[in-house]
Amino acid sequence: MSQHDDIEYQLDTLAIRTGHTRSFEGEHSEPIFLTSSFVYENAAEAAAKFSGAEPGNIYSRFTNPTVAMFETRLAALEGSERAVATSSGMAAIMAVAMSFLKAGDHVICSRAVFGSTVSLFEKYVAKFNVAVTFVDLTDLTAWQDAIRPETRLLFVESPSNPLAEVADIQALSDLAHANDALLAIDNSFCTPILQRPLQFGADLVIYSATKYLDGQGRALGGAVVGNHKLLEEIFGYVRTTGPSMSPFNAWVFLKGLETLRLRMKAHSESAQKIAEWLVAHPKVEKVYFAGLTDHVGHELAAKQQTGFGGIVSFEVKGEREGAWKVMLSQQLPIQQQRLMVSFLLKQKQQRKMSMILSVTFLMD
Repeated sequence: MSQHDDIEYQLDTLAIRTGHTRSFEGEHSEPIFLTSSFVYENAAEAAAKFSGAEPGNIYSRFTNPTVAMFETRLAALEGSERAVATSSGMAAIMAVAMSFLKAGDHVICSRAVFGSTVSLFEKYVAKFNVAVTFVDLTDLTAWQDAIRPETRLLFVESPSNPLAEVADIQALSDLAHANDALLAIDNSFCTPILQRPLQFGADLVIYSATKYLDGQGRALGGAVVGNHKLLEEIFGYVRTTGPSMSPFNAWVFLKGLETLRLRMKAHSESAQKIAEWLVAHPKVEKVYFAGLTDHVGHELAAKQQTGFGGIVSFEVKGEREGAWKVMLSQQLPIQQQRLMVSFLLKQKQQRKMSMILSVTFLMD
């Protein structure tokens, strides 16, 4: 794709062809560079590359051709200048925190985020004397009230896991920038196929590539996407501290990106049908899916997204045993700690329990 870079390609083409760097063998599929380091013709070449005077690979913790192909392709799908790959989604979030926060800074984070994200800010980032305030995702007044002079980062997962709450990205972006802060969006549930947060003013987009970017549960990985200036800070952190993506995993994710648009379309269509079916089910108390017109975030999701995604959550009426029965009666979902199927207990009055069941529907 290097001969006609001025052409605006469709997403499917970008997902298959962008960033492909062939070796001297002229292979059709992307090569996997499973190597820790690289060799040079002479000492002068080595010195030039080590000093940065000449571009090139030195050590795979720094850069690797297969990882670079994945980064270039993901950035193209996002419509961004650059991406930096990491060893996991949590490594990507930590890279953002360590690159842009210092002692005395303050973070505002949505309550509706992945549990490990809460632990990261409360337990580990806090060790560096960085304060965090958690607020309701959809309460803009709460976000405004939480702003301090030292606030430097607003962090959001949208849509959220597992209740599909939707953030007003443009409003949060305006708030962040008015207070000299950055807005970071975890876009793992939508992927760049269904939502491009940078178009609504977000500064950084974070992915757990483990989820939809791969789509088959084969490998761990993450990424941060944004402009060159911000991503250079991320790159410096990853290069120095080492949460780099494996070249093999990068190749797996490259294969996942090839079918990403088709999969996200199928996910969204199937989830919509299931959500509508669940709404009419007599044993279902509530359904959480932004594709439903009565979902509190429906209009905002329709504005920001090109589809509603594949996560459907619902509450089953009755005690915990009833929820267990629903789980055990399923023939297709797999009960495991992965986005394909996840379960969350919700405390009810008088110690009654109901089950919120989140399912990613892969196919019709």
